[in-house]
Amino acid sequence: MASITLENVSVSFPVYSASTRSLKNRLIQSATGGQIRADTVSQRISVVQALQDINITLEDGDRLGLIGHNGAGKTTLLRVLGGIYEPNSGRVDVQGSTVPLFDIALGMNQESTGYENIILRGLFLGLSRQKIHAMMDEIAEFTELGDFLDLPIRTYSAGMQMRLAFAVSTSVVPDILLLDEGIGAGDASFLHKARERLERFTERVSIIVLSSHSEDLVRSMCSKSLLMEHGRVVFAGPTDEALERYRAMRGW
Repeated sequence: MASITLENVSVSFPVYSASTRSLKNRLIQSATGGQIRADTVSQRISVVQALQDINITLEDGDRLGLIGHNGAGKTTLLRVLGGIYEPNSGRVDVQGSTVPLFDIALGMNQESTGYENIILRGLFLGLSRQKIHAMMDEIAEFTELGDFLDLPIRTYSAGMQMRLAFAVSTSVVPDILLLDEGIGAGDASFLHKARERLERFTERVSIIVLSSHSEDLVRSMCSKSLLMEHGRVVFAGPTDEALERYRAMRGW
């Protein structure tokens, strides 16, 4: 059974080239995004505190929305759940297979062909070569790329590359789906087909974590949500209440 547990998880990034003059720090800290502070070891190093003391417990059937302005920490949290970022402190326990549907072209090579990249992306997602080869025809057909699959993907348009990455990423249903609303799937003629596939995909997933600015999307997919601000969770609870608090924060 799939589950996610985060206990007091914090993530920070050192910025070695940033000035730490007090006036500049005060100005930056007041802006949107994670907190920026001077490192205690060297005053020439700034540290962006992207996540601070995050606690989450998710079980089978949970659909969690991540709400907040740009820079609130939503993407960083998704990347921690996906194993892309390691926390500086705290505990992360993710049980079950996970597919991140953000940065979905990660693991692909511009000089390799479409077919070769299906294998590369599949391996990145944890599939065996045998499993990838068994699914190759179905993935190739879904992309509608035809003979282009024999060419290096550097010859593809951005939309064609997105088609290929999307087809591989949604070829196997995971236990846990990490979803960003920013996912695209190429041109308009392909979009309807991609949306139908994604709907079927999400219905079969045990746990979904969705980061989105769309209130309608979060409300339709998620029963509970986290409202995030400067890398912290400022509210955790029912989605309708989280959205109401978010609107109040923005003065709507």
